[in-house]
Amino acid sequence: MPNKKSQAPQVMTHSRIREGLPFPLGATWDGLGVNFAIFSANATKVELCLFDDAGEQEIERIELPEFTDEIWHGYLPDAHPGQIYGYRVHGPYEPDAGHRFNPNKLLIDPYAKQLVGSLRWSEALFGYTIGHADGDLSFDERDSAPFVPKSKIIDRPSPGAATSRCRCPGTAR
Repeated sequence: MPNKKSQAPQVMTHSRIREGLPFPLGATWDGLGVNFAIFSANATKVELCLFDDAGEQEIERIELPEFTDEIWHGYLPDAHPGQIYGYRVHGPYEPDAGHRFNPNKLLIDPYAKQLVGSLRWSEALFGYTIGHADGDLSFDERDSAPFVPKSKIIDRPSPGAATSRCRCPGTAR
C-alpha cells in the first residue's frame, strides 16, 4: 500500500532548525535550545511536532534535517523546557516485511524524560483500520494525536552530563 501523508497542522510558525547532534538520544536542553535525536534505521523522514502548552493543538511540524548512523537529529534554538512535542515518522508501509510506518500516528519520544496527558482509547491509535477487509494489512489515515500522551522537555541535565552529581550504583562517577 502506498505511504500516505498525514495532514500538516493549519497553524504554522517558522522555526530555525539546525543540524544538531546524534547524541544524546531524546530531547536535551542545553540552556540555549534543544537537541532532538531519535533512532530509526528505516525511516525516510522524521517530523518533530510541537504542541501548544496544553498538549492539545499541534502548532508546527519541523522535519529533522540530519541522519547520522541511523539517528535522525536537529537542534531547535527557540525550543525550551516545557515545550510539548511528539514525532511523526515516514517510511515504508510494508507489513509483510515488518515495516508499518504511518505518519498519521503521533509517536511518543522513546527517550522522553517526562510525559503529559493520558492515553485515551480510540481506533485511531491503530496503524491499520479495524474492520477493514485487509485486516491488519490495511492503512489507517486518522490522526492519533488527540488520543496519546505527549513528550515534554525538562530543565534538567541529561544523565552523565558534566553538571550531574549523581552517585548512583552503575554510574561512572
